[in-house]
Amino acid sequence: MENFDADVIIVGGGLVGSALALALKETSLSVLLIEGRQPVFEWPQDSWDQRIYAISRASRKMLQRIGAWQRMDAYRLQATSAMKIFGDAHGAALQFNALEAGVDELAFMLENRELQKALWRGLQEEPQIQILSPASPVRLSTDQFGATLQLADGRALRARLVVGADGANSWVRSQLAIEPQVMPYQQFGVVANFEIEKPHLGVAKQWFMPDGILAWLPLAGSRMSMVWSCNEEKRAELMAFSPEQLCEHVAAAGGHQSGALQLITSPAAFPLRLNHLPETVKDKVVLIGDAAHTVHPLAGQGVNLGFGDVIELAALLASAPLNQIGDYLLLRRYERSRREAVYTMQGVCHGLQKLFNNSNPLLKNLRNLGLGATNQLPWLKRQLIRHAMDA
Repeated sequence: MENFDADVIIVGGGLVGSALALALKETSLSVLLIEGRQPVFEWPQDSWDQRIYAISRASRKMLQRIGAWQRMDAYRLQATSAMKIFGDAHGAALQFNALEAGVDELAFMLENRELQKALWRGLQEEPQIQILSPASPVRLSTDQFGATLQLADGRALRARLVVGADGANSWVRSQLAIEPQVMPYQQFGVVANFEIEKPHLGVAKQWFMPDGILAWLPLAGSRMSMVWSCNEEKRAELMAFSPEQLCEHVAAAGGHQSGALQLITSPAAFPLRLNHLPETVKDKVVLIGDAAHTVHPLAGQGVNLGFGDVIELAALLASAPLNQIGDYLLLRRYERSRREAVYTMQGVCHGLQKLFNNSNPLLKNLRNLGLGATNQLPWLKRQLIRHAMDA
């Protein structure tokens, strides 16, 4: 029998790759995780990460099951009790409330680095999970028995299955010669965190405005995170502001609903795009997370789609015979099982972005009317809430 360095090699130790490694700990599969960065576990206590995620109920259950949720600092988690969506600065509003759905919260807001730290600490406690970090793969090849990963230091690693969890610019995907259909939105996401004067009460807010989509996400304590999806002109304006100017501009854009703002993290900007892949599996190789799909951040579901990949793939691998975990037909089952959820979320986010990022006055009136009408249909709101929480 052939000797493998691991049954499963995961390339990419970010949130999705680390979560998959931990999700496989209860199986008999050996796992090798390859990450190019050296992990960092300590930061100044009063600092905050710019990258904030809205973790759905389904994702939280998975994180609890693999032990990551319990390792996070509860004082840095914020439950979202409601979400208000405005057609524009003064237009109709649609409100989602946790009580309407019969749950305690719609989602939890947390920092990327806090969750990453919890996942990595969990990895280090599992004897069947090996970690190579920092390490850089340079070549991937497959044969009928498995996959070979060549590292920059000359080592060659063999596995029954290689998982590409290495982000939107996936190296693994490039090795498979899978070309994504990239749809740039000609927009940037500008993010920053603020101290706020008035309590947010766990309510997230989103405005669809002529120059972009503005979101305020509640953070633990008297803090909130801003995500402003906007064009290049608006990005340049926001990034050029002094801290005082940025605080006043963001406060005014939201009608001063949180009172005065004080900047606690410098603003950062990143380009927005939709990546659609014609396929996400090859024989002995599978792509998950942002390596397999990206969506517009207006619904905050990108990381939840990745965790959905983890849930589905881990369950499939746990039930498959060991010598078949890299088989193409088995991996196609995984690909088909995720297609509907991914395509639906990509379609919804893309459609909303096109509908609301449009200056046509007729469309403006129609979308405001649609928001107001939806707000009067409790049964429809419950369906939308449950779909988002289970994403």
